[in-house]
Amino acid sequence: MTNAAQNPLDKQNQPNYIMIAGPTASGKSQLAMDLARALDGEVVNADSMQLYSDLSILTARPSVKDMRDIAHHLYGILDGAQRASVAVWLGLAAEAMDSIRARGRVPIVIGGTGMYLDAAVNGIAPTPDVPVEIHNAATTLYQDIGGAAFRKKLAAIDPIVAARLFDGDRQRLIRAMGVVTATGTPLSTWQAAAHEGALEGRPIKLAMLPPREILYKRIDDRFDLMLEREVLEEVHRLAKRRLDPTLPLMKALGLSALISALNKEITLEEASYFGKRDSRHYAKRQMTWLRNNYNAHMTVNKKLSKSLLENIFSLIR
Repeated sequence: MTNAAQNPLDKQNQPNYIMIAGPTASGKSQLAMDLARALDGEVVNADSMQLYSDLSILTARPSVKDMRDIAHHLYGILDGAQRASVAVWLGLAAEAMDSIRARGRVPIVIGGTGMYLDAAVNGIAPTPDVPVEIHNAATTLYQDIGGAAFRKKLAAIDPIVAARLFDGDRQRLIRAMGVVTATGTPLSTWQAAAHEGALEGRPIKLAMLPPREILYKRIDDRFDLMLEREVLEEVHRLAKRRLDPTLPLMKALGLSALISALNKEITLEEASYFGKRDSRHYAKRQMTWLRNNYNAHMTVNKKLSKSLLENIFSLIR
């Protein structure tokens, strides 16, 4: 741990928090822990899937040892039957960061969920909650008529949102339809309002972006390791709960393929192929988002070293 007298994140110069973003399997969790040791920090999760308690292996949650060695917040705190949202995460993250600062330590926000990272810096539009019955009605309509016809209906009442979504963007289409149905005001109008709720302080933003071929190999190797670590038993426990397939957790990478393998619909080898493929596609989308939207102060493609730490210190100063 860095001596307090030499730590650039001291009281008078503190930028309030570090933010580390990167695609799945990029190594950002290790970087966060290394920085936490060097800067007397604690880690705050900004990955939507790692909020849930049910799939610790499949979502690559930090190990029990890692979370014992370095304080981690917002990992495995919600049941899979719950629906987290950006607003829920913002509130939880703000509470965690307040408690970290009260202990005189440095918050280190880490994740790959673009909506969370953007909201942390810019806040969110004050969109209302949609009553369950309206959400369910919109979901049923989508299932009955399909994405293309549903988006056409949405375009008649919220053309701005409909134009920027695609037919298969089920969750966002249903959300937009629910908002305009419940309030009479299009989601695009709500989103144009002043944003609120950004996390307090100035972030120092680091992007973990290893070369693509290295990243893809890490994804493949990690999925193989999951299969060795009883991930099938974990997936089986979740499948037995028969949760609503539209819940956020049920979109976890590799989950549907592994459930299909458990049901003997495909082989485990095929499930592994689909899980790795979908993870690589997701990582590619994450990297595209980071390059176009994140505006990192520094891009990192290796583990923390003394020279890299000094570069980060220089950034902070």
